[in-house]
Amino acid sequence: MPFFNRKSHRAPWSGPHRRAARSTPLCDNETVRFLPSSLATSLFANVLVTLTLATAGCHAQAPSATGAQLTPAEQHRVEVLLRSKANLPPQSSVHLGPRQPSDIPGFDTISVSFSAEGKDSKPANFLLSKDGKTLAQFSKYDLSADPRTLISDDGRPSRGGPASAPVIIVGFDDLECPYCARLHESIFPALTQRYGDKVHIVYKDFPIDQHPWAMRAAVDVNCLAAQSPTGYWNLVDYIHAHASEIGEDPKDPKADKTLDRANQQLDKLTKDQGQFQKADMPKLEACLTKQDTAAIEASRKVGESLNIDSTPTLFINGEKLEGAVDVSFLFGQIDDALRAEGVQPPPPYVNPMPPGTPLSTAKPDTKPTAK
Repeated sequence: MPFFNRKSHRAPWSGPHRRAARSTPLCDNETVRFLPSSLATSLFANVLVTLTLATAGCHAQAPSATGAQLTPAEQHRVEVLLRSKANLPPQSSVHLGPRQPSDIPGFDTISVSFSAEGKDSKPANFLLSKDGKTLAQFSKYDLSADPRTLISDDGRPSRGGPASAPVIIVGFDDLECPYCARLHESIFPALTQRYGDKVHIVYKDFPIDQHPWAMRAAVDVNCLAAQSPTGYWNLVDYIHAHASEIGEDPKDPKADKTLDRANQQLDKLTKDQGQFQKADMPKLEACLTKQDTAAIEASRKVGESLNIDSTPTLFINGEKLEGAVDVSFLFGQIDDALRAEGVQPPPPYVNPMPPGTPLSTAKPDTKPTAK
């Protein structure tokens, strides 16, 4: 049956492919829809917002009872201030929790939530001074972890240098995504040519639900990856370069593409590359027949835990970049990551394309090969 002989509803320059809406959204904004962004989850809004409930000045702060409920006067002052700052609906309710210990001298933590129209917000923590005269909110982040290790490469097939390279690049990829193909074309072999063994590059799987054969392609390339990392990359290169042809009838290019034909073509491409790499063919064919998606689903869950909802998405030493970004911008981010690791980057990159040339018009001089 026909399955994807249709035009995308997104313009080709409009951005990365995103996952379709699901019954359980990745980020539940519905429960806080009546809250202003300043009290929702905006990073910069919550870094340091100090709300003073009394006249400015230095005051001795008396100790407060931890775990104690706020006094009626404190509750009233906090609620009046939050309503004025958050511009809450008139019939909303403000819920304040008891004082709890905090890491900030002179302050306790209180939990604040809102309800309106039968919906409840997620609790947000605020700091209330011991004397009850200052309310503050800020976010605390742990910077002790090495950003390079924030996302594991999990022994994935790699390009470039070893896992100990100063820059680790992890890409979440969908083999049917045209934006992924566009980015892939622009970075290989450009990344390895420019940085050599200073970068370690791996792909993780994040097939988008609305791409019919993306899951099949992910399973197939991983079946080959188990035996041949080189074969894996050869196959990834080829599928990205020829994705628009997969599912076509070679005898009738005008015929509708079909999912069955796409699956057969992907399996054949994998077997052909397996034979070229002298893989254990019975083992490879058994893997292709089984079509076990467990590892792909696990990779998707990792992506979801990182708030990924579109492809392509790259992490450069932990820094997230979404979409088919221009290669010159990408090189700038990698250069910065190298400097952060105390490594001198190569000379400044000069884009060989004329200014204003769309990235999608850049074509490689040769067909993709293993790097």
